[in-house]
Amino acid sequence: MISFTVSRTALSEALSVVTRAVSGRTALAALEGVHIAALPTGHITLTGYDLELGISTQIEAQVEQAGQMVIGARVFHDIVRRMPEERIAVKVDEGYLTELRSGGAAFNILAISADDFPEFPATAEAETFTLPEPLLKEMIDQTLFAVSASDTKPVHTGSLFDIKDGVLNLVSVDGYRLALRREPISCERDMRFIVPGKALGELARILGDDPEEMVTLELSRRHIVFRTGGYRMVSRLIEGEFLNYKAAIPDGFSTEVIVNVRAFSDCIERASLLISDRIRSPLRISFEQGDIRINCQTALGRAYDEMQAEQTGDDLEIGFNNRYLLDALRASGCDTLRLEISGPLSPMKLRPLEGDAFTYLVLPVRLQRTAD
Repeated sequence: MISFTVSRTALSEALSVVTRAVSGRTALAALEGVHIAALPTGHITLTGYDLELGISTQIEAQVEQAGQMVIGARVFHDIVRRMPEERIAVKVDEGYLTELRSGGAAFNILAISADDFPEFPATAEAETFTLPEPLLKEMIDQTLFAVSASDTKPVHTGSLFDIKDGVLNLVSVDGYRLALRREPISCERDMRFIVPGKALGELARILGDDPEEMVTLELSRRHIVFRTGGYRMVSRLIEGEFLNYKAAIPDGFSTEVIVNVRAFSDCIERASLLISDRIRSPLRISFEQGDIRINCQTALGRAYDEMQAEQTGDDLEIGFNNRYLLDALRASGCDTLRLEISGPLSPMKLRPLEGDAFTYLVLPVRLQRTAD
């Protein structure tokens, strides 16, 4: 028997996070559910775990009888969200038939034994360091867009954490673009590890904006644990040789353009209205002594837009995938950016006006000659 009463709001909030780590389809039924442990300390622990990503948290509850079970994640969360009153009473009998009551509403659903639910991997010998929550969130948000969605190179489906001499370099690359975010941190050890993009995306949703709040990172040989805001997230690490990102970033440039990010993004978006998943074409972007001219031609027609910018160096015409360029512009979070280009077949570097907090590379598209 298990019996407890809990706040609907607290339970729903916890479920909205931990269910992100629940497996959708699996041969192991326990992985499709949320593990719930009612503790005699007056708390319940909720855990979702798909063997690659796990999220756990603890909330207060009035526990009449301690115990543990696994219950279907989707149906349980749907019921909790729609209960009519703030308190929910949960009772589980010896056959794991689970009764949920709130006000005049009652549900009976079947849970299963928690015996087959896997434990989180141990991280007793882990290296530990902390970061401000908003800093890590910003670093993830500014690099996650460049994580590869293809399994062709599994090592690039995650982001590299490269810590050396008290500086964290967070790097993502997908073969078409590279995103590097750099920040000094309080960590005396040098480390390199790769965290899956899925885990970082979920972590960014949990992290808050209070600069006084810290997230703790516990690094073991094959796993990493993030502790923040009452949540514990464990993720496997990706093994393999990450791209030598320092060698991939070209030195020097022959053309430098200072652009207003909003104006440049608006021009690209307008010129991209003739592009879709079915009808694709690169953007032709010409930099000519302070004028940026953007052309796009598809089966639907032709689009043209232009804007002013501050340019030094050579004029050139270069082609880009519209989405790749827009992703980098949006992720920068800047009002103004420095574009550095070495030629029509060289990657474009996007950098802040001052400092080296980030560097984005976007590879160009080879343009075909067209007749006017």
